[in-house]
Amino acid sequence: MDWTLTTNAPGKTVLMQGNEAIVRGAVESGIHFAASYPGSPSSQILGMLGKIAKERNFYAQWATNEICAFQACLGTSFAGARSICIVKQNGLLCIGDALFCAAQHGIKGGVVVVTSDDPSAHSSTNEFDSRHMALSASIPMLEPTDMQEAKDMVPYAFEISERTKQVVIIRLTTRVCHGRGSVALGPLPEVQRKLDVVDEWDRMVCVSFRHQVMLDTLEAVRDLFEESPYNHYTGPEHPEKLIVAGGTGCLYTKEALHLLGDPADVGLLQLGTIWPLPEKMLLEKLRTAKSVLAVEEVDPFLEDAILKLAGREHLDLQVFGRNEGTINRVNELDPDHVLPAVSAFTGLPMPPRQKTSDVPLLTRDLNFCAGCPHRATFFVLKQAMRREKVPGVVVGDIGCYYMAGSEAGQYGWQVNNCMGSGINVAEGLGQLSAYGMDQPVVTMCGDSTFFHTVLPGLCNASYHNSNMLLIVLDNSATAMTGFQPHPGTGLTAMGDEVKPMSIRAICEAMNCTVEEADPFEIEETTDLLSGLMKRPGLKVLIMKQPCATLMAKSRTEKVTVWVDQDKCLGDGCGCDRFCSRVWGCPGNSWDFKAGKAVIDPVSCVGCGVCAKLCPQGAIQVKKEARV
Repeated sequence: MDWTLTTNAPGKTVLMQGNEAIVRGAVESGIHFAASYPGSPSSQILGMLGKIAKERNFYAQWATNEICAFQACLGTSFAGARSICIVKQNGLLCIGDALFCAAQHGIKGGVVVVTSDDPSAHSSTNEFDSRHMALSASIPMLEPTDMQEAKDMVPYAFEISERTKQVVIIRLTTRVCHGRGSVALGPLPEVQRKLDVVDEWDRMVCVSFRHQVMLDTLEAVRDLFEESPYNHYTGPEHPEKLIVAGGTGCLYTKEALHLLGDPADVGLLQLGTIWPLPEKMLLEKLRTAKSVLAVEEVDPFLEDAILKLAGREHLDLQVFGRNEGTINRVNELDPDHVLPAVSAFTGLPMPPRQKTSDVPLLTRDLNFCAGCPHRATFFVLKQAMRREKVPGVVVGDIGCYYMAGSEAGQYGWQVNNCMGSGINVAEGLGQLSAYGMDQPVVTMCGDSTFFHTVLPGLCNASYHNSNMLLIVLDNSATAMTGFQPHPGTGLTAMGDEVKPMSIRAICEAMNCTVEEADPFEIEETTDLLSGLMKRPGLKVLIMKQPCATLMAKSRTEKVTVWVDQDKCLGDGCGCDRFCSRVWGCPGNSWDFKAGKAVIDPVSCVGCGVCAKLCPQGAIQVKKEARV
């Protein structure tokens, strides 16, 4: 394991990724417990914590879902333990009910929630600004600008949490999670913090009279934040032009001001305590300013707060930002957006930019990995649907298979809400068969999603005997976020082997009709799928085929796939370039000069499904033992 996470070398400066810095901060804080459900851009945090948990004497778990993770942290807090819960922005929404209740009943041992927002939705289905959750729940929130602050804010958050008996949120964004920077290490605790004895009269209970206590706590935190070392101001003592920035907005603003010649009349207020805002500090600069620019992502959170303060204090201010339109309203910040905004705000001309190339960047469509079993599943589903007299309805869900709604999966579903929603949306549609709807209803979920959110919906659908089919895409991993274990894999975050839970046994215990199939067996699985759609009531089909990436790592035989050019008829076989265009596997390509199919030996993982589909038998597969 990387020594930077576990070695006691205070003052040593090392290069760290943002997620890695959070891990180091948690270890320096002397945590007892860590829990998460994987979600990019913060998946690596719990993965690293799990690998060092035994060495540093704390417990780490990949929880079944975010609610389990957060509420387990609340449980450890009751005994005075320090716990950290890691989620992404969607996961923060999942724990909303528990979070709001925790804000009201308070905590004992420190509880820090690290939430990672994904501006521009690089690895998400939507953008969501989690700062609104902190405001709504009346919970303190910090936001680091760089990797050093990402590490240092974790111990600081635990101190605030235990001092105020309140949960504290640290908000990260993608560029902080995945960026790298220099970090000066702090000391590691030599002795683990002692736990408290839970007394008979100890209480952590959400009751209405605690609401005022929660609001009083928030004001106490605001006073602490007025003196926080994570709020910085640079510039003239009484600025007429003020830029207020948070998170990565601070870095982009500093770069923009440098490129514009570091104007002496512009002040920059960098806020690390995002909620509650340090109003006294903020108002001190706002009272002399004539114009303010808020640089933040994604929503105009600071911009709106400044407008509210200006209105309350009767300040004559012009406020610019994302809501007003100076900065793009959606997607993450970058220099190409911030520099023009700062240039317009300061009235300084844009610096000349050197053109690097006339060659446009190539765009690449999202696609399943070579040999991905999901590609075969959705191909089979399409074939089975074409046998039906009426078109079927397919409801999607969240995972690698989310791409099946596009060309990657032959546009395999029509509707998709959020993680775990497919079973419930399909259940509602399935109940309409008694009122004239004769279309087959199909939904799907991955094996990790099955445990995460689908179980309650499956219970509901089975109990009410909805007329639908659930396909469980069991590829033996939480593949989308980095192959983290789940209850069906038989492995924990700390590397312990446990008895895996059987998806089939769980479904059967819920009185479901269950079948299993291999999506790579195209004809047999198509027939089975077609037959299941004709059966009344709730059915479950488990598609079992390991993730291609996992298989490529563990395969003990060498598999070679090639195209027999003497058998390949090219365009003449009428397949309309099925191999490369319709099937769409990155391992299948097309020689435009020869007008024939070819196999890309670099991408191909040797699943051999394309050989089963080739009408001419031109694609050959050879298996031999590895030497």
